[in-house]
Amino acid sequence: MPDATLSAEDAKLVTLARATRARTGAAEGAALRDADGRTYAGATVALPSLSVSALGVCVAMAVASGSTGLEAAVLLTDATEVSEDDLAALRDLAGPGVTVHLGDPRGTVGSTLST
Repeated sequence: MPDATLSAEDAKLVTLARATRARTGAAEGAALRDADGRTYAGATVALPSLSVSALGVCVAMAVASGSTGLEAAVLLTDATEVSEDDLAALRDLAGPGVTVHLGDPRGTVGSTLST
């Protein structure tokens, strides 16, 4: 369940990430909102020839859609922190100041950081 202290827009990201992860059975689910308010949701890709994190999928989708900035991201995972590679991808697209919510697979946000 999304955290009641999140904004409505960020709670929507939690819902999207949770649904995407559940639908695919992936290790992680993620969602992000770009500077134009468009949202992207993705799950971990773990194929023999291709591995992409859930946040990596979302960043790639945003770039492919022509996005030039990000407002917020959510990562739902069993991990205790957002990987440095994922943070770097967010910074590459949007620079510093992107809010990143980290939550468990059920959608409970435990921490928030900024790129």
